[in-house]
Amino acid sequence: MSNASVVSLQRLSRLPWIWSYLGAGIVWLGAMAFTGGTGGGGMLTAALSFAVFSVVVGLGQMFVITLGPGNTDLSIPANIGLAGAVAMKLMGGDDAMIVPAVLAALATGAAVGLVNYAIIAILRIPPIVATLSSSFLIQSVAISYGRGLLIKPPPAFAAFTTATVVGVPVLAIAALIFSILVAVVLERTLFGRSVSAFGQNNRAAWLAGLPVVRTQLATYVLCGALAGLAGALLGGFSGGATLDMGAEYLLTSIAVVVIGGTSVSGGRANVPGIWGAALFMFLLVTMLNTWGFGSGIRLILTGIIIIAVIVLAGGDRATR
Repeated sequence: MSNASVVSLQRLSRLPWIWSYLGAGIVWLGAMAFTGGTGGGGMLTAALSFAVFSVVVGLGQMFVITLGPGNTDLSIPANIGLAGAVAMKLMGGDDAMIVPAVLAALATGAAVGLVNYAIIAILRIPPIVATLSSSFLIQSVAISYGRGLLIKPPPAFAAFTTATVVGVPVLAIAALIFSILVAVVLERTLFGRSVSAFGQNNRAAWLAGLPVVRTQLATYVLCGALAGLAGALLGGFSGGATLDMGAEYLLTSIAVVVIGGTSVSGGRANVPGIWGAALFMFLLVTMLNTWGFGSGIRLILTGIIIIAVIVLAGGDRATR
């Protein structure tokens, strides 16, 4: 191997997002080896289909975590359940109501984000405690609004959320385009740079005249709005909205961010890594199910992986 190739591999290995894709590839090969090489294409299509929702909520969580230590939105599962119920109920099985209902889901999620930040800023409660507390309020509202019923989506919306083009889900294509826009916002706009600067040193960001309060507020509202969008899309994809359909995204929304290379110390976000981590999470579950392991083992392994990534990234803050 030439020196140029070695240097290229070394540079590639330093990219924080590369390991999530490498892990996804290894897990996919492991599942394929167990099945004798059959069903690989279908597995990837399914992985892309389910990864979309992890990516959408993960992008919102990424912005929050980038704000710095302690910033995590734990209200995402309850937000998904409420926004999904709002969207499905407003659609009422009518294709003509799809757009207004999706907008209502976005508004619902944004309102949740606004309430979260109000609790944090006005009551001076740590974000983890504030968002966890608000999740109980959101669940109560969702129970009262949805009444625990499975509310089915209109045919056109269900068809859109499950459609594929040459084996690639339409939602995955749309989510990829959106991810590119998010990366541009993060790198090229005042808001994105303010989020990173605040995560690196909030006092320095404030002294530099950056709009700290507006940045924090916009970040939590954005995270809430994306969770609301995920709730509407998930309701269409799964054939209806249920109050607990967002339960698995509490751990997942954090895992895809951490495994994807975003710094848990704040100040450094990573959009490409979220896709690799989302694919890795789904393929890991698929492989464990193929091998006959239950959900308990899956959760244990997920926790171990998150801890390992945090430990490996532990020197990031000290070297800044």
